[in-house]
Amino acid sequence: MQSFSNMQYCTVLLLLCSFFAFLHDASAAQQASGQQHAELNRAGVCYGTFADNLPSPQEAVSLIQNLQANRIRLYGPDFNVLQALKNTSIEVVLGVPNYQLQSITSGQDKANQWIQNNVQNFPDINFRYIVIGNGVPTQDQHSIEYREFLLTAMKNIQNAVSSCGLQNKIKVSTALDHSVILKQIHPPSNAEFDDKYFIGDIIQLLKNNNAPFLVNIHPYYSYAFNKPEIPLELNKDSQTSGDIRLRYAYFRSPSVLVKDGQLGYKNTFDAMVDAVYSALEKADASSLDVVVSETGWPTAGGPQATAYNVRLYNNNLIKRSKSKGYPKRPKKPVETYIYNLFDENQRSEMERHWGIFEANKQAKYPITFAS
Repeated sequence: MQSFSNMQYCTVLLLLCSFFAFLHDASAAQQASGQQHAELNRAGVCYGTFADNLPSPQEAVSLIQNLQANRIRLYGPDFNVLQALKNTSIEVVLGVPNYQLQSITSGQDKANQWIQNNVQNFPDINFRYIVIGNGVPTQDQHSIEYREFLLTAMKNIQNAVSSCGLQNKIKVSTALDHSVILKQIHPPSNAEFDDKYFIGDIIQLLKNNNAPFLVNIHPYYSYAFNKPEIPLELNKDSQTSGDIRLRYAYFRSPSVLVKDGQLGYKNTFDAMVDAVYSALEKADASSLDVVVSETGWPTAGGPQATAYNVRLYNNNLIKRSKSKGYPKRPKKPVETYIYNLFDENQRSEMERHWGIFEANKQAKYPITFAS
């Protein structure tokens, strides 16, 4: 057999190097494309189950996949729901319900068992966050009792997550209500936390564990109850016809309606997110990421609660979640969860009509989470 010359050997070596470089670049491009897709899909959907007429979990997961939503928020562990989520690509935000907080604080073993039962027993689920409680620091008689348990419950669950080596994969936080935790929220730069000591302890725990700050934000309630973040003066001062406050509430204003120093706001959602940023800055926590753990618009039960309006709000919200950032943080995108997958017939009249779907799986309006 005739041997290769040095030139032929070098040529073959060069071709092999080029081939492997091509494979590496192709792989890197594919990975980057996947990361970009994940980054664009920052909107997820809440899956509340406070109803007695909902489809099976398997049917619900199929609807979520058809929407092309790759993230969901569960308000509490449900074995059948978790079973339906196994071996899907859906990222799961799992809640510890308020009524379980006291049990979690009674001993570290309770928290360890909770994580074992609801997380470790489901290794085929991609858990994103564990959310301890929902809207706990409220002033009504039904929720204030949970306040004393929240911080200890967060610490115990964090310890349980860390003890099984999942602290870098699963972050522990709590979901707080924007309207309860903030004061002086208009304009956004004035916002600060109403109870600095209570929130301060939570913030410190989040900072220690590099976890996000979750907040429920509802421009609909701001509109319906004439709250200051949607100024009444918008309609009085307007030179055009129509409900300018409504346009400001559901992303339909083509121009800035509210000025805050050098910053301008076309919609209420941006202003409410920036109010959270302002409060975090004043609490020495500007490094925390903000996640909107709940937002939406109802189709009945209150003023301007129609399928047309919720279609505008939720679809514009999904588009908004794919953009770079917000006036105060133009390079900081915000992960957002739309409430709700289904109507929940066991809630109050104003709370039961927030579903994308009726209980019979009929979509109330067109919507997609696709990039």
